[in-house]
Amino acid sequence: MLGGTAEARALAAGLLERGVFVVSSLAGRVANPKLPAGEVRIGGFGGPDGLAAWLTGHDVAAVVDATHPFAERIGASAAAATRTAGVPLLRLQRPGWRQGPGDDWHWVDSLDEAATLVEGLGERVFLTSGRQGLSAFARCTRQWFLARCVDPPAPPLPPKIEILLDRGPYHVAGESALIRDHRIDVLVTKDSGGTMTTAKLVAARECGIPVVVVRRPRRPDTPTVEDVPSALEWVSAMLGA
Repeated sequence: MLGGTAEARALAAGLLERGVFVVSSLAGRVANPKLPAGEVRIGGFGGPDGLAAWLTGHDVAAVVDATHPFAERIGASAAAATRTAGVPLLRLQRPGWRQGPGDDWHWVDSLDEAATLVEGLGERVFLTSGRQGLSAFARCTRQWFLARCVDPPAPPLPPKIEILLDRGPYHVAGESALIRDHRIDVLVTKDSGGTMTTAKLVAARECGIPVVVVRRPRRPDTPTVEDVPSALEWVSAMLGA
């Protein structure tokens, strides 16, 4: 299991209940990650060849890529490595968010595009795109940023920035208060999907502020399901469990 998401943790627990041995691999980019049940491996594999060798050496019967929708590199490595090793691969990916009535969303293809767009949308920006993408906004010298991350970010950063270290799930009342208290007039996020962080989108709608949403990157053409029960059934069918 290539994990790090709530769906990966739920799938690991479900498979263990069925008597399936699971090794969950985490990238190690978060200092104190939420660990799934079962065996856990932290760190990279050394690219597709290293992952293929690991799969073969550990007699792996099936792989589930349940990484974050924006974990583009590991998704490509998983597709290449499983082809080399001859191991079936499933992608477990939560559905993306959908714009609803009253939402003022502006879709972009990258954080660089988001940085360009916010310069014309607002003066006080709530950044919820993760610490690794903050450098894209370093050139924004006029706006003030509130950046929420799990771990402290490294420079370069925008010159006017406040870092808020926090981890979801979040609630609408708290997100609305955060927007009001910091006088936020534009929100920037990635289309991560799921329910843990949707409260900020509801709060933005209720507060009447625009949202810049970064589209998901393209992933390899892999069999894909959108929920944990479907992934459970796929693994069970593969293993005869």
